[in-house]
Order: sequence, then C-alpha cells, then structure tokens
Amino acid sequence: MLTWGALSIHTDRLLLRPLTPEDCPDIQRLASEKDVASTTRDIEHPYTVEMAQKWVASCRRQSDAGELAHFAITLARDQTFLGAVTLHLDDGRKAAELSYWVGKPYWGRGYATEAVRAVIHHGFTAVGLDRVYAAHFTRNPSSGRVMQKAGML
Repeated sequence: MLTWGALSIHTDRLLLRPLTPEDCPDIQRLASEKDVASTTRDIEHPYTVEMAQKWVASCRRQSDAGELAHFAITLARDQTFLGAVTLHLDDGRKAAELSYWVGKPYWGRGYATEAVRAVIHHGFTAVGLDRVYAAHFTRNPSSGRVMQKAGML
C-alpha cells in the first residue's frame, strides 16, 4: 500500500508537507475568504475552524489509507501556510485527480503553479502514475492558467 503520511516535497520557494492540526487556524483564515470559496468545489463559506479540523482529520485518514496525498503549501524560508494541493488516486492507482487552492493574499505569485508542477512530477516519477487530471470552474480562469503552465492543457 502506498502511504504519504511523512512525505515532503521541496521546490525552489516551497515546502509541500503533510497537513497537521496546527494548520487549522491558517486554513480557516485563508479558506474563509469568499473569493477563495467561490473558486473551489469543496470549500464552504463561511468556513469555520471546526470545518478545518474535520477536513485535516479526514485528509490524514485518507493519506494513511493510501487513497490520496494532501499537502500543505508553505513557504520554504519560514513555513508560512499558503494553501493546499491534493492528488486523489483512482482505484487502479495509475491515475489521480489533482486539486489545489491558495489563499487570496498569495494569488498571482506563481505559488500554485510551482506546487502543482512539483506534485505532478512526484506523481509521475515516484508514484508511477500514468495520468493526472483536474478541472476548474469557468469563473476561475486563473486556475486554468495554473494547469496550462504546469503542462496539463
């Protein structure tokens, strides 16, 4: 079984690491922005700390079961929490759905693209995936540009 629990991925500017309960206040603060919630499928508005706690606990269970990999997107230099990126493995374990979100204060700086590229690279090289796919809302063209820059479109 594939487990992701302790895996971290380093890029030039970012550290992608497992989500922890300590991330919940930052998750709540960033995800509670209406503009963030409106660009995602699974973030409700308003978003409470309790919702963040349930989500992190669920992420950890799914990660431990080898179903998916949830990563906190943080700055490498100081561990500032920026958002999250996920690979949800299909049943055959050869394909995965990608999802991600970044807090509004960090939009437009290339962090999502950098995180997505790193997770896709890891999925293909270390996990042996044949396919990574994602979707975005038409009202969120910036997410489409992230996918394009990461080589998905």
